[in-house]
Amino acid sequence: MNLFFKLLVLSLYTGPIVASTWFSKAAYNKWHETELERWISDYNIPYPTPADRKDLENLVEENWQSKIASPHKDWNAHQLASFLMQKGIETAETAAANKDSLTTLVKDCWYETEEKAEEAWANVKNWIFDSWTDSQLKAFADKHNVPVPQPRNRDSLLQKIRSNFESIAKEVGETVSYPGDWLYEAWSESDLKEYLDSYGITAPQPTTRDKLIASVRRNSRHASLKMADMAASASASANAAAKALSDQLLEAWSDSQIKEWCDKNDINVPQGSRRNELIAIARKHRNLFTRESDQASESGAASSASAASAYGAATSKAGNQYAKATDDAQLKARDIFNAAIGSWSDSRLKAFLDARGIPVPQSGEKDKLIEAVRLNSHKAASSGSAWAYDTWTFDNLRSYLLSVGDAVARGAANKAGATRDDLVKAAQSYYLQASKSGGAAYASATSYLAKQTDATKDLAFDAWSDSEVKAYLDTYGVPIPQGSTQNELRAYARNQANYFRYGTTTPQGTLWAKFSEGAQWVMDQLRSAIAGRRQTFSEAEKVVGAKESSASKKAQQAAHQVKEEL
Repeated sequence: MNLFFKLLVLSLYTGPIVASTWFSKAAYNKWHETELERWISDYNIPYPTPADRKDLENLVEENWQSKIASPHKDWNAHQLASFLMQKGIETAETAAANKDSLTTLVKDCWYETEEKAEEAWANVKNWIFDSWTDSQLKAFADKHNVPVPQPRNRDSLLQKIRSNFESIAKEVGETVSYPGDWLYEAWSESDLKEYLDSYGITAPQPTTRDKLIASVRRNSRHASLKMADMAASASASANAAAKALSDQLLEAWSDSQIKEWCDKNDINVPQGSRRNELIAIARKHRNLFTRESDQASESGAASSASAASAYGAATSKAGNQYAKATDDAQLKARDIFNAAIGSWSDSRLKAFLDARGIPVPQSGEKDKLIEAVRLNSHKAASSGSAWAYDTWTFDNLRSYLLSVGDAVARGAANKAGATRDDLVKAAQSYYLQASKSGGAAYASATSYLAKQTDATKDLAFDAWSDSEVKAYLDTYGVPIPQGSTQNELRAYARNQANYFRYGTTTPQGTLWAKFSEGAQWVMDQLRSAIAGRRQTFSEAEKVVGAKESSASKKAQQAAHQVKEEL
């Protein structure tokens, strides 16, 4: 059982979250002022400057419950439903009710209690590295000259980094309670965005490096908890699967094979035991099925001995191939994105690059454009003018233009007979103007843009007519499947928008998909092994039966010969 569980969680490496000693005061009471400011800034909470420590601490205290203890309270209905789906909780009827019902369900199955959250934030080093990749851990250790025992593995990397964390921070003059940007110094902007993509966290777009780091940092606890939850799910699945598979294996054995196996493992079998009793006895010792046999005789007993061996060999082989299976799942997602951009128009390809500050290839050839987009698929957008208004409804656009306080923008919004395309062009024009002038106008436009995009991203196209959706797809130059229903059209447009915004099939987490597909591969391998073993049992029984029949015939012939001689 242990072996089976280990291979299922081979690439997760979550490890237990070690809690620090419980403090009578909140964790942030011991934070440095710069850490308090950093936390407040990460969560986009406005605060007066200058502010003394008491003001900062009070502000953190006011927001601690909603941001740390119960972050799901700020989620929208789609995020709540996605979390519950991951937990295996049906939400169809609840979702039709209201957001409050979903919030209550999420609260009931949230990862940790408020006390556990407090303990975790009292000692960040114990978990903040959990969600890093092996290469990121290695780069961090190498950069800070952390000696790691050879052969280098994830557990030793984590242990060494954690034990040296305070000394590293002291050496570079940084804090450790709520770490600064120094922690992610070696990460590129694409690394930061890919991290967010992997855990289903929507990257802030348009964005800057500082915003990406802030998003990674404030979501690190959630990512760590998600990994631990995945490990727990893997454990439960492994236990259930191992039980089911061992039952299948036992059902394939004959009574004599079960007895042989029990004798080999010193398991007492009462005389005269019936088949159901034999199976029950073997089930009590099902953990022995994962042990590999070093020897196998040529008798019928060998079939039972090699059965346990086959089970162990299957798990070992699966363990060796698990990483490949998860990598293949990630490659599938990448292939889907590559296939999508292959049919995009030149203008969309250029807009994708422009939004990310990537120079458009001078040749302008489509192959070169596609290659540049593919190479920058994980780069976050840094400019909002080229894409941000793509999926806004007519009413969203009009409200936005009326709110910015610009005469030209208001004129466009109030123009009789204005189309949605007219409003999109007006919004893009205003944003470009505000970005050039900077100051309060640009800050206001960017803030409104981020809030509106986040609020509408899951409802994109829901209020659009079929003709509007088709017009939107035309801007990509992609063919529209014939006979598509309204819902299919909207889903198709939503996918294209996600490819364009995020560079992935969806901003939802790819890590869970990778895990699920890899785990399924393991299960398929084990089932295949058992099916093969059943065939071996069947053939062995035929051979034994044939030998017994031959021996019986020879005995009869000998008896007949003796009788004739007498």
